[in-house]
Amino acid sequence: MRFDLVIFDCDGVLIDSELLALRAAVACLAEYGVAISDDEILERYTGISTAGMVADLETRYGCTLPDFEIRERRHLSALFAAELRAIESVERVLYSLSCRVCVGSSGTPERLQLGLSCVGLYDRLWPHIYSATMVARGKPAPDLFLHAARQMGVEPRRCVVIEDSLPGIAAAVAAEMTAIGFTGGTHCRPGHDSRLYAAGATLVVGSMVQLPAALMRLNQRAES
Repeated sequence: MRFDLVIFDCDGVLIDSELLALRAAVACLAEYGVAISDDEILERYTGISTAGMVADLETRYGCTLPDFEIRERRHLSALFAAELRAIESVERVLYSLSCRVCVGSSGTPERLQLGLSCVGLYDRLWPHIYSATMVARGKPAPDLFLHAARQMGVEPRRCVVIEDSLPGIAAAVAAEMTAIGFTGGTHCRPGHDSRLYAAGATLVVGSMVQLPAALMRLNQRAES
């Protein structure tokens, strides 16, 4: 395999959490008197860190959202405990890959631990779990993926990133890594694969079981 490291985003790639996170954000914002639609949050903030979302909302709505992350985590914890599921077949695929793997996510370390623990993946992936809180700039900047590669001791050109969001694909491209788009989360709408290709994805897969074959195809392209 020409790739030494596969970097997985977390929300929407390892865990099917984006719609739950959307519900938590809408409920939390309502506590501050901010009314926002599900579609707007999904379109504008998928793949963006909570801190980045809060900063943008405060600017747009001319308000302050003190303790937002604490309140949101309370909503999210209840939803995760009741409804969170791993992406189908992801554990089997993680164990099948012959190269190293890590996580590069916009989530905070606390949120990553919560989500991955709920589906039994945290121990499989720890300590190679990297959060946007560890770098100066989150996605779509390349900082997080470059940080993950440095920590894992792998050159960026030998990394492949699995991402469901446009900012995530943009970050991978900016880091000069190969980007594979993923549309297997319940939040992905028809046509999302085309949007991921337009953002710079080399391939797009609709289910996790397709990932090993996609990596093999990329290897064959490199060898030809």
